[in-house]
Amino acid sequence: MSDRSGLALIWRLGAATTLIVTASAMAGPVLAVLLQREGHGTAFVGGFAMLQFLMVGLLIPVMPRVLKRWGAVRTYRTGACLQLVGVLGYAVADHVAVWAPSSIVAGCGAAALWNTTEALLAEEAPPEMRGRVMGLYQTALGAALAVGPFLPGLFRLEARTALWLAVAMVAGCLLLAITARPHVSLSATRAHTGTWEALRGVPWLAWLAFCGGVFEAGLGAVEAANASASGLSLRAAASVAGAIGVGSFLLQYPAGWAADRFSLRRVFTGAAVALLVASAAIGWSVHAPWLMWACGLVWGGVGGALYTLAMVQVAHAFAGRATAGGTAAMITGYTWGGTLGPLASGSVLQFGGAPGLALTLSLLALGALIAARRAVD
Repeated sequence: MSDRSGLALIWRLGAATTLIVTASAMAGPVLAVLLQREGHGTAFVGGFAMLQFLMVGLLIPVMPRVLKRWGAVRTYRTGACLQLVGVLGYAVADHVAVWAPSSIVAGCGAAALWNTTEALLAEEAPPEMRGRVMGLYQTALGAALAVGPFLPGLFRLEARTALWLAVAMVAGCLLLAITARPHVSLSATRAHTGTWEALRGVPWLAWLAFCGGVFEAGLGAVEAANASASGLSLRAAASVAGAIGVGSFLLQYPAGWAADRFSLRRVFTGAAVALLVASAAIGWSVHAPWLMWACGLVWGGVGGALYTLAMVQVAHAFAGRATAGGTAAMITGYTWGGTLGPLASGSVLQFGGAPGLALTLSLLALGALIAARRAVD
């Protein structure tokens, strides 16, 4: 396959992934608010929100082998089919007993979609502009995270209508994948690195990806449920999660640009300090509710930047080798952050309030600061 056709496939699958992330970003807060209105606490909502990420975290370690055997397009199509089945479960049922297994199925699909797209991107992007290319792709995902939670309010959608719109979006993603040309993964011609080997090789980088997962992907549903419990409407509560997406959208390309021009250690350090400040500030949100949106902007932007920067660094670190293992290691870190983040933050928020959440997130940000000084030589 020529370089041009390889890049065309990347942008096609990247567009499909952006569409499916938009659907997930819309459905997640809607489901969280519905659960809260049924009387479930934020700990329960956080546990539900972690299911998709849990499945991604469990399956990502085997995805490099699946990619090597099936190739990019077949793996991606399978993932899109599983996502469609999961989202259909949300739309046709109105009880958590169906939503939970649906979320598990969707998480299996997400593992295939995620590793396929980002492994191809890491291999195909020109080294001299890798940060900007990765930043542009993550900006598109950030736009999806930003737009999704606002769609119910923008189009005045009821919960059930919003979930059926998510089904239509995932169907569009599957259509893009079905019409893509087959692709022989570049990994087949390069030295193979497994996920666990990659994790052992760059543990501090994986920890930074983990922190990025907590802040960007692990707080939206819990904060939406918390905002709803404080008396905000469905649309306003969902917009709290939307602030995280807005931050992610705004900062990814600047982070990639900085990675191409400055020391990654300095950029990582600045990001960790910003997270520490925002984490401490959320403790005062009871007295200043606007902090939920302001801190969300920082969490989404800087948390997403940690993951973008980790992907840039792993592409450099695994140059000349198959990048599927390295990217799977970063996805593993990020998804475990997204998995444990909702459960931990929901539990802390329910039993310790905003001050307890501030303390927990501040400790995590301090851990990111330590890792930032060690992850890059």
